[in-house]
Amino acid sequence: MSGFQKYISKRIIFAAISIFIIFTFDFFLFRLMPGNPIQILYRSPALSPSQIASLEQQFGLNLPMWQQYLLFIKNTFSGNFGISIYYHQSVSSVLFPALLNSLILLIPATIIAIFLGIITGKIAAWRRGTTLDGAITGGSMALYSIPTFWLGGMFILLAIYTRSLPVSGMYTTGASFPSFAAQLADLLNHMILPLTTLTLVLFGQFTIIMRNSLIDVLEEDYINFAKSKGASDNYLLARHAVPNAELPMISVIAVNLGLSVGGAILTEVVFSWPGIGFLIFNAVNARDYPVLQAAFVIVAVVIVLANIVADILYSYLDPRIRYQ
Repeated sequence: MSGFQKYISKRIIFAAISIFIIFTFDFFLFRLMPGNPIQILYRSPALSPSQIASLEQQFGLNLPMWQQYLLFIKNTFSGNFGISIYYHQSVSSVLFPALLNSLILLIPATIIAIFLGIITGKIAAWRRGTTLDGAITGGSMALYSIPTFWLGGMFILLAIYTRSLPVSGMYTTGASFPSFAAQLADLLNHMILPLTTLTLVLFGQFTIIMRNSLIDVLEEDYINFAKSKGASDNYLLARHAVPNAELPMISVIAVNLGLSVGGAILTEVVFSWPGIGFLIFNAVNARDYPVLQAAFVIVAVVIVLANIVADILYSYLDPRIRYQ
């Protein structure tokens, strides 16, 4: 077995262990939250003790904790996430449409943020120490540190004041669309504010990472050697500096999936976007264990798998890791 294959095998084993630990943490985390989901959901009108006991039995909440845990592990690996306590539907029928809505927002926001972050990071690194570098770095740090809910709230206030854009939802409530084009136009109109908010939150991080990575590369000996041989600035950037500086971005993008979901949860809550983040928010309030568990399982598995893909791609592109 080659060094590359050993490296990948270790990463896959580590990922499997990580997923199992996440499953276990996922199960116990939400059951440690205060409050009984049945009593929270049916507090008005209040149920009798016998009715509460019947519902707890229906959802398996009357079983000992260890039995609930084993049942959760078995159902999770079989793809059965159970019935939502709050929505009274199968968790899959609630979760996957919300996941699709989140991807509609997350994918373009991440792509735009990466593209703009790489460009501005290049400019800041090449003009390091100048006023332009300070402005780009300062602006990126500000965007990275600004709370998502505050930035989204400012956009909502601006939209309400100017009466220019919708501030909540994915489509106009009660609207009937004569064609797909009209529906798409309404969707894009509702996407502007949440997409801008999420893109700006992610953009700052990508700019800082690209700038710092490129500065490190520009100070390497082989760059100075190429300069001494008369290589032009454009040649240095295009052929040597940028390709090596972009390698760390692969890992950053994979890790950023978790941060993107965190930013998306707040963005979706602020703008009432019906994605998985908004679903998690409602499920937390309702103590809807099945939905919470399934949502975190899906998100965790996606992040772990994305990191494996990033590790494989990084090790393939960087010979220093491939032949280690």
